Order: sequence, then structure tokens, then C-alpha cells
Amino acid sequence: MVEYETIKAEKIKFGRNNFIEVARKKAIAEEGENEYISLTRGYFLPDGTERFKKSFTVPDDPEVKKFISEKIMEF
Repeated sequence: MVEYETIKAEKIKFGRNNFIEVARKKAIAEEGENEYISLTRGYFLPDGTERFKKSFTVPDDPEVKKFISEKIMEF
């Protein structure tokens, strides 16, 4: 069984009811632990409740994070 822990998360709102969350998370299993970065798009219901729609994870590797951030800035 795998347990997940959110270490840190920040959100930015965009559009009418949308947000993007960037979070550092940890997966904990009998075999060990693995930290990763999660990018999640979500939206707010009329009562303010958050709903998560799509998620993408990135390994916590400096070279991979640098590559992604550079390519995003190029587009």
C-alpha cells in the first residue's frame, strides 16, 4: 500500500473558476519513499469547494525541472 503526503502546495487562480496547483509530494511505500512535483488543474464549485481535474507529475530531478521551466518560458 502506498501513502501520499503533501509537503508544500501553492495555487494560482485563473479564468472564472479555475486554478493550477504546484505541489511537492511524497509517496511512501514499504520499498521506500519518492518525492515528486505535481502540477494539477482544478476548478471551484459554486459553493467554493475545490475539484481537481487533471494532474501531471515531474520527478524531483534538477535537470528535468530546469528543462521543463525553460521550455515553458520559450513557448
